[in-house]
Amino acid sequence: MISQKAKYALRALIALAPSHGSNEIQMISQIAEQQRIPKKFLEQILLDLKHHGIVVSRRGKAGGYMLLKSPDTITFGAVMRIVDGPIAPLPCLSRMAYRRCEDCREEKSCEVRRVFARVALATRDVLDGTTIADCIDGAADAETRQLTA
Repeated sequence: MISQKAKYALRALIALAPSHGSNEIQMISQIAEQQRIPKKFLEQILLDLKHHGIVVSRRGKAGGYMLLKSPDTITFGAVMRIVDGPIAPLPCLSRMAYRRCEDCREEKSCEVRRVFARVALATRDVLDGTTIADCIDGAADAETRQLTA
């Protein structure tokens, strides 16, 4: 399941995306109110994203945030890895934080691992293939309608 922090990060980036390229700064309070995100939590999230070169901030009375990277280069997968760490349903499937499952006798013959490896691959494909720009263009919306119909 996606964490609340990841969901807020994605929503904040989607809110910032339409003004990318215009040098328009959006205030944290404006994003927090518009996206219904607790302001203090949003500040922490945007600071993480700033440290990873996704957004840039401007201080002062007219300060706030704007996207540093183009929305079509920011994937859901990248954001989720920044905010939550590895995207893997089992520790033995993580590329970056591999850990052998304590209760597993042998990974090569583990049926649970085999099924969840397919789940992880499909999940990564979708998350790494979906950008913030897709949400602005409506591409993600069209796919959602197809899946929920």
